[in-house]
Amino acid sequence: GPGHSFENGFNSKGYNLSISQALLNFEAWYAFKSAKQSDQQAAANLAQAEQQLILKVATAYFNVLRTLDNLATFRAEEDAASRVLEQTRERFEVGLIPITDVYDSQASHDLVRVNRLVEENNLNQAYEALEAITGRPHNNLETLNSDFPIESLNPSSLEEWVNLALDNNLAIKSAQFDFAAKKDDARSARATMFPTLDISAGYGWNQSANPFSFFPAAASERTNITLNFSYPLYAGGLNSARKRQAYYTRDASEEALMKTQRDSTQSTRNNYRSVETDVLAVQARAQAIISAESALEATEVGAEV
Repeated sequence: GPGHSFENGFNSKGYNLSISQALLNFEAWYAFKSAKQSDQQAAANLAQAEQQLILKVATAYFNVLRTLDNLATFRAEEDAASRVLEQTRERFEVGLIPITDVYDSQASHDLVRVNRLVEENNLNQAYEALEAITGRPHNNLETLNSDFPIESLNPSSLEEWVNLALDNNLAIKSAQFDFAAKKDDARSARATMFPTLDISAGYGWNQSANPFSFFPAAASERTNITLNFSYPLYAGGLNSARKRQAYYTRDASEEALMKTQRDSTQSTRNNYRSVETDVLAVQARAQAIISAESALEATEVGAEV
């Protein structure tokens, strides 16, 4: 049909492209720095969780070994109590002791038997705890060698332990990253009241058909480059409230960091003293075993004589 007819309809089309880039935005910059600190904190938390898993498995393993030794002790005590009870009954039958001694021996034997039964249940529970962590049963575990080194620590190394813990404790590192992130959050909240500057550019193309025109549809193009400057004058106190909240959160994170450092120092010192005490206890028990063996040999010699 003729150009001025809209018998076949008409078509208008176009497209627009725009890009923008911030040139000066302190709020976004500090938020970016806070996100980086939070990412490092997450990595420290993951490493700490891995260490806790290692410690948890080791603790469960040594609990099994400890329960095995305790069970062996109770079984030996039960055997000894059985021999004492048997000897007591024989002495009673020949009239050397009263019946009350037999009852006392029987009670001691029953008590040791109860302890053995309880420790057997504890052993099963220790195995279950280890299986729950590792995901598979453990029927045979390697025990410690008899020559496992139990050595005393250098008394002057206590502060070295503390310094090492303060420098490498993952809980402290996580708290430090959290404190750094909260400081950047506070700066970001304060920067909401700072001016911002950004630049934008755009391009547009459009073609509009006019059904009442005798001329064909014409296309038009436009380009623009804009520099935008904005300054927040008033937001009803919202920015000020966010700023105060961010600073309070930062102060709380700093106090949490100090508490973590103090807890680490206290735990390190207590663990150091516990290691020293345990070393001395192992040495004393080793000497007690030697003394008990000497007493046993003397008793056997006396019985032979």
